Parts: sequence; C-alpha cells; structure tokens
Amino acid sequence: MDYPGIRSVHTQAIPRIGGVAIYLSATCVILALLFLDHAGSGRFRELRLQIIALLGSATGIFLLGLIDDLRGMPARCKFAAELLGAGALCLVGVRINGIGLGGSEISLGWLGCPLTILWIVGVTNAVNMSDGLDGLAAGVTAIACAVIAVFALHSSTLHAGAAHANDVMMALFSLILLGSLSGFLIFNFNPAKVFMGDCGSLFVGFTIASLSVMCVSKSATLVGLALPALALGIPIFDTLFSMLRRFLERRSLFAPDRSHFHHRLLELGLNQRRAVLAIYAVTLLAAGLGLFMMIGDRLLALVAFGVALGLIVLLFHVVGAFGLQDTLARLQQKYRSARRQHEEQRTFENLQLRFRQVHGGSPWWQAVCEAAQRMDFAWVSLKTVHSDGRTETEIWRGPDGSFAHLSRLITMTIPFQNGEPTCAYELEIAIRVNGSFESASHRGTLFGRLLDDSEVTAHQPSVAGSQSEILVNSR
Repeated sequence: MDYPGIRSVHTQAIPRIGGVAIYLSATCVILALLFLDHAGSGRFRELRLQIIALLGSATGIFLLGLIDDLRGMPARCKFAAELLGAGALCLVGVRINGIGLGGSEISLGWLGCPLTILWIVGVTNAVNMSDGLDGLAAGVTAIACAVIAVFALHSSTLHAGAAHANDVMMALFSLILLGSLSGFLIFNFNPAKVFMGDCGSLFVGFTIASLSVMCVSKSATLVGLALPALALGIPIFDTLFSMLRRFLERRSLFAPDRSHFHHRLLELGLNQRRAVLAIYAVTLLAAGLGLFMMIGDRLLALVAFGVALGLIVLLFHVVGAFGLQDTLARLQQKYRSARRQHEEQRTFENLQLRFRQVHGGSPWWQAVCEAAQRMDFAWVSLKTVHSDGRTETEIWRGPDGSFAHLSRLITMTIPFQNGEPTCAYELEIAIRVNGSFESASHRGTLFGRLLDDSEVTAHQPSVAGSQSEILVNSR
C-alpha cells in the first residue's frame, strides 16, 4: 500500500504494485509470439537471443522494482541494475550503431554502446519519476508505445525481407505494451484504484527505451529516437531539469522534491484530472509534430523536431518548472561559492604550515592572530583563568579596530586546555559574515582544524573530559 506522505498527492492508502498486471499481461503475449507458429515466427526465432535478453533484463528490473515497492531499496541499487540491464542488451547487439537523417548516416562506432546505455537508463528513470499523478505515467507511456508502433509500421512499408520482419516485430511488441497499459489505465486514472509502483514504471520505461533502440538499430534513422523522445518529452525534460535543480541546490541527484512539472500544474490551480489531461494534450501535440519527420525531407524533419522541443521547453518555463535567468543566477552563485571555498582552502593549507612551525604560547598566539586576519575575523579573544582565580585576556581586533561598524557576525566560544592542569583557557572568535553564513561557518571549521593541529591543542585528552560549548550568535 502507498500511504500518503509529504510528496504524495493522494489522501488515502492505495495499492501500489499494479505493475504486476502490466508485466504479466505484456510478457505472456510476447512469449506466446515467440513460441507459437505464425507468419513471422521464423524471424522471431532468429532474434530470439535479443528478445530473451530484453525480456530477461526487463524482468530483472521489474523484480527489483517490486522489492522496492514491498520492502524498499536504495536508489543506487536500482540505478546499478539499470546499467547492468542496458549493458546486457548492448552485448547481444541491441545498441545504436548509427544515426541517419535523409540519405546520410553517421556511424557512432564505440560510442554507440555508452549512448545506448545512457538512453535506456535515462528514459527508465524519466518514466519512474513521472509517476506522480493518477494515470500520468501510464497515459504518457501508452502514447509513446503508439508512436513507436506507428513508426515501426511506417518503416515496414519501406523495407522488405528481414528489415520488414524486424519492423513488424517492433510494432507488435509496442502494441502489446500499449494494450497492457490501456487496460491498466482504466483502474489507474483519477481517482486511481491502484498505482503501478516502481515495478511498473521501471519495467515500462526500460521496455520502451529498449524497443526504441531496437527500432533505430535496424533503421539507423534519427526518427527512431526522436519520436519516442518527443512522446516522452515531458518526463525526459522533467528529469533533466530536476537533476539540474538539485545540482544547483547542492542536493543529491536522487533527492525527492515537489518541483516537478505536474506539481507546478497543481500549484497553478489545476486538479489531478485536468493536470494529467493537459500533459496528455502536450504529449500528443509534440508527438504529432514529430510525425512530420517521417513524411518530410531532412529540413522539414529538423524543423518539426526543433519546434516540438521548443514547445516543451517553453511550457516548462511558463509553469515555472524551469527558468533560464534563475538557472544562470544559480550557476553564477555556485561558481562564486566554489571559488570562495577553494580560496579558503588554500589559505587554510598555508596557515597549517605556519602553525606547525610555532612552539610556545607567544608564537602560537601570533599565529592565531595571523590566521584571524587572513580568515577575515572581527576579533579573537584568549582568556586564561589561573588556579588562584587570576584572569588574563589577550585580544586581537580586525583592521577597522571598532565594533561599531560590525553588522553581521558569528561568534564561537571554545574552552580548551593546553596541557597545564592549573590553568583553563577560553578562546572566542568573531567571524564576519561576508557573503553567506555558510562561508563564515566554513572558515570557523577550518580555524578549528588549525587548533586541532597546533601544538598547544595537541593534549586533547585533557579536553575530552570536559564538555565544549559552541555558541553561535548572529547580530
């Protein structure tokens, strides 16, 4: 059961292993085509190795997804399984050897294998991530299956012999998957009675990606990948923009969020049903424009492909799922942050050498003052409490020499001992917040490492028995 959570749109528990129905209904018919006698059975048997590899890899992906639905599984394990499955298909010849448009063809050579793996794994995860609303993933992938079937049937009219049989086989496989998805969609459309879960979305995504590769590997035409890419344009771009967004936010690429395309539609005021129907309409429009690639010349095909891609990207911008200016601003911010941290790290490494050369209290205090100046501290205070109650305080202040101009500071108080049981020491530092709190805290962390590495704080056993207190104050 899929219980409502922070990422969920549904409000009650719903079964989530509906992918079992999709898998069984599709594989049973495909297996029947392999072992029953019919007009194309001879050609099917010739490609039995590739078909068995496809079914075996897809079955493995399905089983891992089922385990994830039942018990949970790390995303990295599923990702590794997708890589293995795509690699197994490449070994048996299911790979993109060349891409052609019009009368010319570009041979990919050894690049065909990594491109195939990237395509299969990318589409698989795109379909998996799109399964966020009732009927969304099932409907979009059903359209993609229909597009692949149309392309395969169109190619069969242009080919003869073995190539014709290959096209017919791809069309049959696509129609079989389309049938299973259509039957499942009856129970999955809003309000959903069952979800396909990871077992269904991973299986469907992996199978569709593999079928499109088998189409393009036989026809060596760009349309074989372009049409499925347009039909799956919303999930694919949603995945790309989500990964870019997480990268810029410095989060894991597998981290969940609520900024997907369908989430944005819901935030605009659409309910689940209307949001899904809107995505259906965009998918049909993009796929319809892509169909012109089959009937036009090279220029018309490129124009149709570019217009369809531009339409999809424009819609992402309109709903707020992707903004060019915001992305560029985040890229610049990330670059500045990385450059600042690199400079801070270089300063720290130079100061490390400086601290390792000092011995005794006075040289050590001078090294502390030098570190404070180079790390842009406002002040450093060293307080020494003797056993007889006497207190000594040494203070270093920044170049401005005044506290009146300090607006934003992070202060840290660090009690420690330097091996003398008769005295207690307390070091207070004030770090300027110039740019971000993260930069200030990073400089404080590096300064703490200098203390750990210095000779005065080398007697850590005397500090371990006491509880260090760190006070963080912003003013």
